[in-house]
Amino acid sequence: MTDMAPVEIVEVGPRDGLQNEKVLFSTGDKLTMITRAIDAGVRRLEVASFVHPKRVPQMADAEDVVAGLPVRDDVTYIGLVLNKRGALRGLATRENTAAGKAAIDELGAVAIASDTFADRNQGQTSDESVAVSADIVRLARAEGMSAQVTLSAAFGCPFEGRVDPARVVDMAKRIAECDPREIALADTIGVGSPRRVGDLVAAVRDAVPHIPLRAHFHNTRGTGIANAWAAYRAGAVTLDASVGGLGGCPFAPKATGNIATEDLLYMLEESGVESGVSLDAMLDLAHWVEDRLGRPTPSALSQAGGFPTGAGDQSAA
Repeated sequence: MTDMAPVEIVEVGPRDGLQNEKVLFSTGDKLTMITRAIDAGVRRLEVASFVHPKRVPQMADAEDVVAGLPVRDDVTYIGLVLNKRGALRGLATRENTAAGKAAIDELGAVAIASDTFADRNQGQTSDESVAVSADIVRLARAEGMSAQVTLSAAFGCPFEGRVDPARVVDMAKRIAECDPREIALADTIGVGSPRRVGDLVAAVRDAVPHIPLRAHFHNTRGTGIANAWAAYRAGAVTLDASVGGLGGCPFAPKATGNIATEDLLYMLEESGVESGVSLDAMLDLAHWVEDRLGRPTPSALSQAGGFPTGAGDQSAA
C-alpha cells in the first residue's frame, strides 16, 4: 500500500478530551499527558482553550499549561479560541519566549453550522461565528501566527437535527477567504456516517481546493473510526483524536468522546498508512490516563490491546 498518503495526527486529548471530565487534571498532569504524547511521536497538539474558566473549569489553567510546555521547534501547540478576547490571550503567550518558555504556535477558531448550537456554545449566531472566526484568522496572521478554523456540528446539531451540506460548503467558502492554515469538519455529536462524511469532505475539497482539510470525529454512535477512514479517503489527511477516547462538549447534550488516538493508529497501521506516532506508546499513555481517572476509558484498544503476537495465521476455532 505504498500509494497511501501519510496522516498527520492532531492530539486533542489535553483540551477536547479533558474539558468535559469531572475529574480535574492538575497542570502537572496535563503537562505529563502532553509530554508523553510528544515522546510517542505526536507533533501537533491542542493543549488548551482560552475561554472563561467558569464555563469550562478544566481549562482554567491555560496560561500555566502553556508556560510549562516543552520548548520544541518540531512541535505545534494549538490554543482553541472562541472570540477576540481568547485570541488575544493566546497571542499573549508569545511573551513566554523571552523567558525561554513555550508559547502557543497556532490559534484554532470555531464556526458552528447551526444557530442554536452556536448560541449555546459561543453566544453567537452561526453567521456571526463565521465572521468572528475569520477575524481571528486575520488577527493571528497579522501578528505572524498560524490559525485554522473548525466547522463544528458539520454533520448534525443536537438541537436542530441534520445540517444541510450546502450550508457547510458555503461556510467553508467564506472562511477560505481569510486564508486559514486549514479548515476542519467536525462531527461534534457523532451522528455522521462514512458515506455522508466522504461526500461532504469531497464537496468541501472541491469548493476550496487550495485549503488543506482536517477532520474531527466523536464516536457517540460507534461510527467514528469508519468516518475517519472515509474522510481520509476523500482527502482529509489530518485527523484529530484523543488519547483514551476522552472528550465531549459541555454545551452539547449526550456528546461523548472523540475517537481514541490508539484506535485510530491501529486502523491506520493495519491499513498501511503512516502517521509517525507509536501505537504502543499511546496505549501506555491511555492506561496512565485511566489511572488518573480511576476508571476505564472508552478506547477499544486500551481494553483489547493491539494485534495479538505469536498467533501465526491460525484462526480461533
